[in-house]
Amino acid sequence: MPKRPIPGSSGLVRTMTLLGDPVLHAPCAEVTAFGPELARLVEDMFATMYAAEGVGLAANQIGVGKRVFVYDCPDDEDVRHVGHVVNPRLVEADGVEVRGPEGCLSLPGLEAGTDRFDHAVVEGVTVEGAPVRIEGTGFFARCLQHECDHLDGTVYADRVTGMRSRRLRRAIRKAPWHRPSA
Repeated sequence: MPKRPIPGSSGLVRTMTLLGDPVLHAPCAEVTAFGPELARLVEDMFATMYAAEGVGLAANQIGVGKRVFVYDCPDDEDVRHVGHVVNPRLVEADGVEVRGPEGCLSLPGLEAGTDRFDHAVVEGVTVEGAPVRIEGTGFFARCLQHECDHLDGTVYADRVTGMRSRRLRRAIRKAPWHRPSA
């Protein structure tokens, strides 16, 4: 049986979009063209995610406003989940709501306790257009919800409330990558 290439092994590492860039707060467009350009985007997204040592990456995090995300994320039983989803829809988010530490490659070096459900199901298609359904629990469920949020124009910092929100906003203002709004 031929060996499948490692995702991202032929991809280019792209520049990460940081909090403050409008593309992170705009809903992403549905993908309608399936072909080499989409396959290249997914390959570059894997390369970028691995270079940044992340567990998930949405297309708008590299400045592309398309509904695509990639992931290489363990669940709470340390089972590794690797893949991508084009035009994902979060069809279930249920179970126990858990507040856990959450970070983001677009807010490097920061994290905050964020409420997420411990079970999530995402449906979409692959780069070839084949239907895909991904079910996750624990940390992987958090990842799926986080990436779907990105594609809807939401970052985890938008979900943080109260004292945690004030602390996170203060840390964002002090972050070396932060660009104050005009």
